[in-house]
Amino acid sequence: MRSARSARRRLFTRGTWPEVSRVAGVLRAETTGGLLLIAATVAALAWANSPWSGSYDALRDARFGIAGLDLDLSVAAWASDGLLAIFFFVAGLELKREFVAGDLRDPRRALLPVAAAVGGMLAPALIYTLVNLTAHGAPEGWAIPTATDIAFAVAILAVISSHLPTGLRTFLLTLAVVDDLLAIVVIAIFYTDRLRSVWLGAALVPIVVFAVLVQHRIHRWWLLVPLAVTAWALVHASGVHPTVAGVLLGFTVPVRRRDVDPDRPGLAEHLGHLVQPLSAGVAVPVFAFFAAGVTVGGWSGIDDSLHDPVTLGIVLGLCCGKTVGVAGSTWLLARFTRADLDEELSWWDVLGLAILAGVGFTVSLLIGELAFGSGSVRDEHVKVGVLLGSLVAATAATVVLRTRNRVYRRIQAAETRDTDGDGVPDVFEPDPGR
Repeated sequence: MRSARSARRRLFTRGTWPEVSRVAGVLRAETTGGLLLIAATVAALAWANSPWSGSYDALRDARFGIAGLDLDLSVAAWASDGLLAIFFFVAGLELKREFVAGDLRDPRRALLPVAAAVGGMLAPALIYTLVNLTAHGAPEGWAIPTATDIAFAVAILAVISSHLPTGLRTFLLTLAVVDDLLAIVVIAIFYTDRLRSVWLGAALVPIVVFAVLVQHRIHRWWLLVPLAVTAWALVHASGVHPTVAGVLLGFTVPVRRRDVDPDRPGLAEHLGHLVQPLSAGVAVPVFAFFAAGVTVGGWSGIDDSLHDPVTLGIVLGLCCGKTVGVAGSTWLLARFTRADLDEELSWWDVLGLAILAGVGFTVSLLIGELAFGSGSVRDEHVKVGVLLGSLVAATAATVVLRTRNRVYRRIQAAETRDTDGDGVPDVFEPDPGR
């Protein structure tokens, strides 16, 4: 007979083999994208702080497009408004996948990442707001330190060779998915200055046609791509940030197959496989290249930035707020639901993940541009704050997680042991003795 303690609900359990396999595939793609993201950021910083920085500025600020349709944009704006729509389309696919067939469809399993994501948004926003309460115009950036960059985070895990167990990896990915959803809501509600309802209503037409086609499993690129571009342009003209169009289009794609063949992917997973390389390999790194190129100006430049409460609020929000929000929400959930951590894990693991969640980049930089305007002095300080905060969070997470790496290796060895050679590790197969 099991003890009452062993019968209690466990947090950070590893889940089913199909779900673990899917998460592993997603994280492999995110790792590659994250490494490209880091490379693009380093290249942008090097160029922007080199003797040839003028050519970087000229390239970033060069304009092209269609002026009559309000689409005469700079290269940097095309990257943030256009290319990031591809990133958010993939995010929309992953969000729907999680809600329909992933961990978020089960309220009990969804409770932990949802609570952690909400806490991880509220605490950084509160810290930033308190730091900037009396600074003129600065409180508008309250949402900047609230977003976790999953690609950057898993790239750091790869660089430090962390053998994070599947339960923690699944939690990190699901936390980031919920985090993306909250960021999308924040951008749509709080960072829309002017709303042109006629254009927004017109955008519904290509979105509905897109939805009808994908619901009937029609996914010819020459049909879907023009509809997606049209929807993006109309949402852009409406005043709502056009990346929202990417999310809405992603939400329309069905997850489950009409047949019952479990071995074939649904349309959402199929389109995700097609578009994910473009998002992770091109869209996000190009955005990072044009968004991260801030002229630091040496230690004196960093010191000047840190005298701006915006920069300080971002650094504290990412480094302290995310840690307190994610770890604190998890602890409160465990206390009030009387749940235990998975028996192989400790609160040090939760702390390490909470610190790692403070690595914010893509969405943080985007919100900084929306809050203060691209190229403004405060936008430059936002970039310094995001880079410094993410660097400190990554370093601290490395220290905590590396101290637990021996334990992670042992857990991972057990999770990959397949004695019967059927391709499914033993820990995911039913115990014949039960």
